[in-house]
Amino acid sequence: MMIQAETIHGAYSVNLRQLEILRAIVRYNTTVAAGHALGLSQPAVSNALKVMEEQVGFALFQRVNNRIFPTPETKILLAEAESIFDTHKRLESRIKDIRDNKAGQLRLIATPPVGYGVLARAIREMQIRRPRVRTFFDTRRYEEVLESIETHQAELGFILGFAERPGICSEVLYEGEMVCVMLPEHPLAACEIITPKDLHHHRLIALEQETKLGAALHRAYEQMGVELTFAVEVRYGLTACILADQGVGVAVVDPLTANSAGRFRLIQRPFSPSIPVAASAVWAENRSLTRLAKTFLGEMRRLLNQQATHKR
Repeated sequence: MMIQAETIHGAYSVNLRQLEILRAIVRYNTTVAAGHALGLSQPAVSNALKVMEEQVGFALFQRVNNRIFPTPETKILLAEAESIFDTHKRLESRIKDIRDNKAGQLRLIATPPVGYGVLARAIREMQIRRPRVRTFFDTRRYEEVLESIETHQAELGFILGFAERPGICSEVLYEGEMVCVMLPEHPLAACEIITPKDLHHHRLIALEQETKLGAALHRAYEQMGVELTFAVEVRYGLTACILADQGVGVAVVDPLTANSAGRFRLIQRPFSPSIPVAASAVWAENRSLTRLAKTFLGEMRRLLNQQATHKR
């Protein structure tokens, strides 16, 4: 940091280090003590003072009986410089926070199955350990998540069933299979595995066929030669869980949604034929992830791996 000005004698400048030396001399009264405080030798402090006086064009100290006293001009200069020291201190603190991932901002977006469960827990963990991090988070449909990543409205996205797309980098964080959820007292609770034939005789809360998971469920029914009929159709698995918890029927949802529905009374049963589900993190290929985003991605890996391990 540099202070610059223009006089009739020409340009002069004083840098931050010189101001630190000047302030130390005034604070400790001697060049020896100032040098000790700054980790400099006494000759180095004296030489720096001489250079400063030559640069500014006026005396900074009065010499009386081998002692130095700041001139009124020096006091004025240091009073003005205090705001610079404050700014520099804040800047150093911010650099340290960024280096340690304690400050900054995250822009996250996810489809509901990931966003309403494990991602919310990851945000909570981040806020506990790094309270000065500001997080911007939204849940959107699959295509809207990818669009937000492509246009840099969000830095990290989390979705189910990602298919390769130019310009988008991805990492699979979790793999599982869709499950059937129901109330404990439901007749199907006695089954070890539930099939479309089993569900054909009960009220089904189906996912919209236009969604990836809904389309997968329809294909499973076709594979078994069973017509998919439903009592209620919804877009999101969490909505299906809410209805199932109210006794509306049985639902087949992704495992992340099923595992995040702990506030409900629902139980899970495996569904056959198997419908694989993968959760992926996505980010723009032409934009490097920040240190903070990489840290958050690591937290998501940890939580999802923990969930997968617990399932096994």
